[in-house]
Amino acid sequence: MLAAALILIVLLALLFTGLPIFAGLTLVGGGLLIAEQGNLGSISAVIFGEINQYLLVAIPLFAFMAHIMIRGKVMDDLYDAAYTFTRHLPGGLAVATIIACTIFAAISGSSVATALTIGAVAIPQMLRYGYEPRIAYGAVAAGGTLGILIPPSGPMILYGVTTDASIGRLFMAGIVPGALMAVIFSAWVAWRCSRVSAHLETETRASVRELLAALRKSFWAFTLPIFVLGGMYAGVFTATEAAAAGAWLAVGIAGFIYRTIRWSDIWGAAREACALSAMLFMILAGATVFSHVLTRLRIPQEIVEGIIALDVSATGFILIMMGLVLILGMFLESIAIILVTMPVILPAMMHLGIDPVWYGVLLVINLEIALITPPVGMNLFTLKAITQAPMGPIIRGALPYVLLMAIVLLCVLYFPSIAMWLPRTMM
Repeated sequence: MLAAALILIVLLALLFTGLPIFAGLTLVGGGLLIAEQGNLGSISAVIFGEINQYLLVAIPLFAFMAHIMIRGKVMDDLYDAAYTFTRHLPGGLAVATIIACTIFAAISGSSVATALTIGAVAIPQMLRYGYEPRIAYGAVAAGGTLGILIPPSGPMILYGVTTDASIGRLFMAGIVPGALMAVIFSAWVAWRCSRVSAHLETETRASVRELLAALRKSFWAFTLPIFVLGGMYAGVFTATEAAAAGAWLAVGIAGFIYRTIRWSDIWGAAREACALSAMLFMILAGATVFSHVLTRLRIPQEIVEGIIALDVSATGFILIMMGLVLILGMFLESIAIILVTMPVILPAMMHLGIDPVWYGVLLVINLEIALITPPVGMNLFTLKAITQAPMGPIIRGALPYVLLMAIVLLCVLYFPSIAMWLPRTMM
């Protein structure tokens, strides 16, 4: 246990210097391997064996699908449709923003992309209609976090590869908690707008004709996530096949129905997807070196033995890990947290009988909290880049949502069926 703590402290110290994540993982892992056996041995074969997995093809394909939909400006209709349904509510624009974030999360798989894309449209609109800046920033920051919980999710794919958990079941497990979180966010912002911003004018309720027109206009934006997730739920697609089918459908929607992309846009989307995937695969390679040397040093076995000696329950173990992840999330990026912690604690989880799919949902909710928690909350910096606003109002706008997410986290912890019901019904 002491050795594990020292290794983790050294790794975190390196990462806090600003060293790239993959470099820190590789340096610590490689250094320990040389110290343990005098050379790197067959580490290249270990890395190739970890990265040469069919499941990982889903990452560039989902990224490509998202970039095609962004470049095709399909999201504009989505936001307009959401506002048509919510314009009569207090804070209708803010509620529409969270709904748009929820649906776009089912396309992008990225929290930063969700906050960036929806925020660029929604924040100027809310400010123009007299919303307090804190309310506008908070709605986008919190709504954007749904990008890694509602499938498809890049971190969930990497978690599934690291733990050998079913990615399809992980995706299904994120849907109900993600929808619950979106409902709680919407209720909170509507209540807050009714109390704090009572001067905001609400528009008349949309007529049935207007609602049908909005649905017709945004039909294809809704179709893509239903097609991808429905195919996986029904057993028609694996996660990788769903990513490929979704990418083709995205090209068809943006290219032949909206006619808003050119060949140069498709090439640009492919390049962006490749760049993102290359970054993630480099981090995965570094994590492979790190986890390989931990296994050789028997660190996971020592942790299991320590847990047995302490007689910690499964719930106690999860609460300890959630506290640790929350602290790490204030300083590290979500991918790094998954790849650093999971190889160490996975044997202990198996010993305690913790379902890795259930734990994966808890972990991702905790990582969502990290996205809007200073000092290294990525969604906070994304909003800073969009608005050029001081960081203070952005943080104050996001902080209430930290408590709301913590409530959802505890609900999923003490009522696992919130996450596990849908995966159990999969074909």
